[in-house]
Amino acid sequence: MRRAPVLAASALAVALALTGCAAPESTSPSPTSADELTGEVTVFAAASLRAAFDEIADAFHDAHPAVTVAPIVYDGSSVLVTQLAEGAHADVLATADERTMKEVVDAGLASAPRLFATNTLVVAMPTGNPGDVLGVEDLADVTTVLCAPEVPCGAASQTLLDAAGVTVRPASLEQNVTGVLQKILAGEADAGLVYATDVIGEDVESFSPPGTEKAMNRYPIVALGDATAAGAAFADFVLGPEGRRILADHGFGAP
Repeated sequence: MRRAPVLAASALAVALALTGCAAPESTSPSPTSADELTGEVTVFAAASLRAAFDEIADAFHDAHPAVTVAPIVYDGSSVLVTQLAEGAHADVLATADERTMKEVVDAGLASAPRLFATNTLVVAMPTGNPGDVLGVEDLADVTTVLCAPEVPCGAASQTLLDAAGVTVRPASLEQNVTGVLQKILAGEADAGLVYATDVIGEDVESFSPPGTEKAMNRYPIVALGDATAAGAAFADFVLGPEGRRILADHGFGAP
């Protein structure tokens, strides 16, 4: 009479053993879960994001060790958009303004970009300020380098100069803000307009001219239409708490 429970328990154990192989199929986690996220992410990002996104890429890899972030492609936003239109592959695109991102959306390469940061312009000069640049109006009288008007930093620069009523004949027009900063660092220009984030930690002098709020850049990010799950996760990471902290550390404002 007392052996029945033992037999019942034994039968239950056998039944569980026989059916156990089917259980993982119905309870397996989503392939996009943090524990199983794998693959490689290719990111195109505006040149002004270099320092912040390099750090974000490292933090993302720490959070998802099975994901490889390919060396990020940095350039002027319009250059990156042209490359995508010509067939270049990327999982994620982050531009320095909404105008260039709209071109990607209009081309059907992405949808629903999200804003993740803001940035403003400063006037930057070589150490010692050899051109004695004290205001934005002085840019008309010294060797000044600007971004080309088709890239976000160039469009913002023109907005700022127009608002100040200043006409500048630039010594050169660069395809990204890094090019402007390099000319200033090399002493090839007396001044230039770059983003506030670009002068942090650099051996240059700078000041924020009046009216920068009229030329503020807002940065959108999007996982492109053929992005991998890891690519979508990278975009989410930039917008998450750790991504926002890193962006703030590098001088970017909230969207």
